[in-house]
Amino acid sequence: MVITIDGPAGAGKSTVARALAARLGFDYLDTGAMYRAVALAGLRTGIDWENPDAVAALAQRINIELRQGRVFLNGEDVTEELRSSEVTRASRYVADNEAVRRRLIELQRQFAEGKNVVTEGRDQGSLVFPEAEVKFFLTASPEERARRRLRDYQAAGENPPFQQVLEELLLRDARDSSRPWGRLVKPEGAIEINTDGLDIPAVVDRMEAVVRETIAKLREKEKGPVM
Repeated sequence: MVITIDGPAGAGKSTVARALAARLGFDYLDTGAMYRAVALAGLRTGIDWENPDAVAALAQRINIELRQGRVFLNGEDVTEELRSSEVTRASRYVADNEAVRRRLIELQRQFAEGKNVVTEGRDQGSLVFPEAEVKFFLTASPEERARRRLRDYQAAGENPPFQQVLEELLLRDARDSSRPWGRLVKPEGAIEINTDGLDIPAVVDRMEAVVRETIAKLREKEKGPVM
């Protein structure tokens, strides 16, 4: 079973996806971390971000693994490094590269094969797993999302001005929504949840109820009519 959670940056996707997966006993797929891992590899090698072919070639030759909530780049645990503002800014060159997206989508589908998965990102319910049994679309106001992103930076030891974080987030929204391939959209059939003013348990409670109801319906359908 695949559960997708899509939405803009800072909507709370990663946090609630991880929590929902834990409650259900599902695997968690953090697709954003995969794009960040490519960005980190590019920063480490001094890649020319204006050369899309070089970025695509980089994504093909590196090894990205997701294990028990940790991200490994060529065998090295880089989970903490991925949250820096430098990686966040560089990740746009990765996300906007169609060849990179195709490569990472291939890896995402391989990860989910034969598993129960909660996956989050920008294009999970629309492009990567369009047949997912349950789809969610998380939103929040730009200001609330910027506050959350700022807390992430502060946890990583950085403290940029709030206005800068907000402006960068709005630019990210514009790029994500206008990308020619794999852009941010509300997937068909997705349940929208506005997370403004909601704590994590409240959001996860709502999502868990939907998933368990869907599981119950699928089980009833599998039983078929009583003869």
